[in-house]
Amino acid sequence: MQQVDLTTLVAVCHELAICCLPAKLEQVHQSDRYTLYLCLRTLQAKQWLLISWHPQAARLHLSDPPPNAPDTFTFSQQIWHQVAGLALVGLQLVSTWERVVDLQFACRPGDEVLWHLYVEIMGKYSNAILVNASGAIVTAAHQVSYKQSSVRPIQTGDRYELPPALLETIPTLTETFATWYDRLTLIPQEISRSLLTNYRGLSSALARSLLAAAGIDPATKTDAIALTDWQALFAAWQNWLQCLESRKFTPALTDRGYTVIGGSSRESANIFGYPINDLLRGYYCDRLQEQEFKQLWQQIDRVIQSQIAKLQHKSGDFHQRLEQSEQADTLKHQADLLMAHLQDWQPGMSAIEVWDFVTNSTVEIALDPLQTAVQNAQNFYRRHQKQKRAKEAIAPLLTAVQQEIAYLQQVGTLATQLETSDLKSLQEIQQELASQGYLKLANHRSDDRSRGKSKREEPLNCHRFRSPSGFEIWVGRNNYQNEIMTFRIAGDYDLWFHTQEIPGSHVLLRLEPGAVPDDLDLQAAANLAAYYSQARQSDRVPVIFTEPKYVFKPKGAKPGMVVYKQERVIWGQPSRC
Repeated sequence: MQQVDLTTLVAVCHELAICCLPAKLEQVHQSDRYTLYLCLRTLQAKQWLLISWHPQAARLHLSDPPPNAPDTFTFSQQIWHQVAGLALVGLQLVSTWERVVDLQFACRPGDEVLWHLYVEIMGKYSNAILVNASGAIVTAAHQVSYKQSSVRPIQTGDRYELPPALLETIPTLTETFATWYDRLTLIPQEISRSLLTNYRGLSSALARSLLAAAGIDPATKTDAIALTDWQALFAAWQNWLQCLESRKFTPALTDRGYTVIGGSSRESANIFGYPINDLLRGYYCDRLQEQEFKQLWQQIDRVIQSQIAKLQHKSGDFHQRLEQSEQADTLKHQADLLMAHLQDWQPGMSAIEVWDFVTNSTVEIALDPLQTAVQNAQNFYRRHQKQKRAKEAIAPLLTAVQQEIAYLQQVGTLATQLETSDLKSLQEIQQELASQGYLKLANHRSDDRSRGKSKREEPLNCHRFRSPSGFEIWVGRNNYQNEIMTFRIAGDYDLWFHTQEIPGSHVLLRLEPGAVPDDLDLQAAANLAAYYSQARQSDRVPVIFTEPKYVFKPKGAKPGMVVYKQERVIWGQPSRC
């Protein structure tokens, strides 16, 4: 994930100063351990300023309102307690070449500044620190003890000091090409590394942009670059410094991130027509959502695979015990033979050979030499009854284990097929697993009640497609959506599709009264059912379809697990989706 560098910070602060100053602070909300929202009311509009000290995505920019969740963080409460009702009258970098933004609060514009909120955008060392007018630290997002850092501790009551100044040369527009060239070529090394180690204010992303504008590979050694390429790079360098001085920026997406000084023909850039704040909001929202999706998916997959492994071990144990119970009839038969040949038994016998009337052959039966023939027969009868009872008890347990394995495979299949942008559906799967006892979530019950209420008010976020005749085809993204579609939304004229005995999504072919789908419509729905199933990589997949009224959920069944009747089979072809 690309981190906010000095150039981006200058650009976004310049834009924020235009659209957010002055503004009354109306609310402070902290959504997580790294993110703070300030609600600012200007004469034109109400806006939310996001401040983040996330180790990989530290930044500040305008944002959508924070999620509707309680704020339980002390940091935000302390800020609100001190700064409530004041106005944001200043927003600027503390120094031209420092990535520290000073948000200044006063009673009204023109009055003495009473509070400073310093936002330090410095990668994993990022922080947000509230300082009073006398320069004392009142609170900090991340406090640093003297044991952690003797150079710059950050503790409540200490005097605030800026981060230690960097030692690299400060770039200037007045520097000549010869001086600049000599500095970068003094030590032969990769050109990208030479830029980063010799000058302040550069980041890896900015260096790539400058080198791309000059048509130079970042891995090229400084002693292997032609003079014409050096001149092209110096022109790009001058353009960057002019952007900083004039505060005229061109935000653009690149194939590896973004830039605020414009793209080049060698970059896959998309020039934006909206402000830099929107670029940062969109980029980091997408990247953090992808990161959260991957982490949550790994957690869900780990839980599912672990549970399936345990259940398969239990299933194997049940199968082994069932195989042993198959000997119950043999034990009873041996007891019957022993009782029929009591006259052949002699005290102390450890085995007896008798005639089997069923097979018309002799059979050897092992005996306990310390017991009589009748006692041995009684032992055989008791073992027969015990194993018979075991078989009757294990059979339903084995069925339950197999059903649970099928359910977890279903959940795993649905989770695997979600796209990284579909975090909400994955969170619904997480809630489902928590409700079934596979995961533990904080405040799970209360969350379920609040989420259930909001879900009824929101439209179902399922996949939606069109058949060749124009009918809608709905495909569930998870078991919650599957059940809503099948048991609440499906109408009398719809058709319900599912892969035959293969984990996958529920599919609805939505039909109006009197509408009759043709074979192409049925095939399209079957193809989608096959595609959104565990058999996605197969050439042909058996898919059943029936009317929704013939689909039932057995009592006590897990989410998404159904039975059906009066079904018909059609072969789905997932490769056609």
